[in-house]
Amino acid sequence: MGSAVTGALTAALGHSTSRIDMIDRLRLTVYATVLTVAIGWVLYIGRGIFVPIVFSVLVVYVIDGLTRLLFRVPLLERLIPLRIGYAVASLVIAFALAAMSSLVAANLGSVAALAPQYSASLLNAIQDLAQRIGIDHVPTWATLRRELLAQISAQQILGTTVASVYSIASNLAVVLLYVAFLLIERRALSAKIARMSDDPQRVQQIQNVIAHINARFGAYLALKTLVSAVQGVVTWAILAFLGVELAVFWAVLAGLFNYIPYIGSVLGVAFPVAFATMQFAESGAVLAVLLSLAATQFFVGFFLDPYLMGSSLNLSPFAILVSLAVWSTLWGVPGAFLAVPVTACIALVFAEFEATRPIAVLLSRSGDV
Repeated sequence: MGSAVTGALTAALGHSTSRIDMIDRLRLTVYATVLTVAIGWVLYIGRGIFVPIVFSVLVVYVIDGLTRLLFRVPLLERLIPLRIGYAVASLVIAFALAAMSSLVAANLGSVAALAPQYSASLLNAIQDLAQRIGIDHVPTWATLRRELLAQISAQQILGTTVASVYSIASNLAVVLLYVAFLLIERRALSAKIARMSDDPQRVQQIQNVIAHINARFGAYLALKTLVSAVQGVVTWAILAFLGVELAVFWAVLAGLFNYIPYIGSVLGVAFPVAFATMQFAESGAVLAVLLSLAATQFFVGFFLDPYLMGSSLNLSPFAILVSLAVWSTLWGVPGAFLAVPVTACIALVFAEFEATRPIAVLLSRSGDV
């Protein structure tokens, strides 16, 4: 009798304990969900602050990587101080940004100068398409212009353009300011980390996380820049061979779009093809541009790029795609460029804590974190 009562009490106690554990897990899940939503809300409303900061950190990584590359030259490390190396790397990056800005401005002027010619070619293409599909009233430039102006407000477009240019210029100035101060404070970073805690193991854990992030980001930026450069060169070669004007401009855009996973491949094809549609009157030439660029972008964007980037940052292709959707929703176009580096950083931090390690495993490519 006593053993039966004891067994019943043990079973009841075990059932009660499992129920308490289930309630605790449910409570933790609710807390984690609320915290995630709150963080997402803060990131969304504070995107004007966070985006320049994250971009500035990435620029510092690029400067640091370029400096390391310069000091791989024999005897250069002994002849040039580290500060001079960072200054040279910063000047190189500033020159590259200035060159790209000058290229964009020059090509926009060329587009404006050739607008009448392109509008005539576009009208011929539209009229040819209208005849092929059997439209009774073939559109003319006057009717197209009237319908277009009825749908578009020139004042609104001008205001949006001015606002966009001002936003880009102001954000670039803020990023450069952040970069300057980050480079100045970089020398004291190790000392700050060492004094963050009295526990040596805690300090060592923080240093390991930072070291892992630095190593992964260095590999990512190197591979991504290499792939983007190859993509730009191939795009330029194709467009130049097919006679598309402003080939260098579209090649630069294709290289920049390559930093956006998956969607960047589509944009790298869409813009040159749209321009080729206005330039060429023959559909065969436009089709040649479309097929050539699509084949290149398909291979690089959907095979080579995800494989290399997933391996360098240990992110699964599905995690990359989801991160692109999430960060694009939170931060817009800048979020598309920052999706992969930010997600990789989060995964590396999560891997160092037992409670969040399962999330890092799910985000990883092979489960090894």
